[in-house]
Amino acid sequence: MKTFLKVVLIFVLVVVAVKLLPIALVLGVVVLVAAGALLAVGLGALAVLAGLALAAAAVLSPIWLSVLAVVGGIVLVKRLGRAAA
Repeated sequence: MKTFLKVVLIFVLVVVAVKLLPIALVLGVVVLVAAGALLAVGLGALAVLAGLALAAAAVLSPIWLSVLAVVGGIVLVKRLGRAAA
């Protein structure tokens, strides 16, 4: 008798699962579309931030290029002084 009840229970669960399958599929599609939209928004935001960083680097280039030249000159002088010693 226990086996018959187990088989009936499994049958009922399968019927319920088949009845709920369209709802589960629709929810899965909705979740995938939402994830795709969020990914697109995230990539767009990342592109905007990269563009802003590039623009900031271009605007500040007169400052950081001269600082870089001064630091490079100091390092060069230090190395030349160390090689002579």
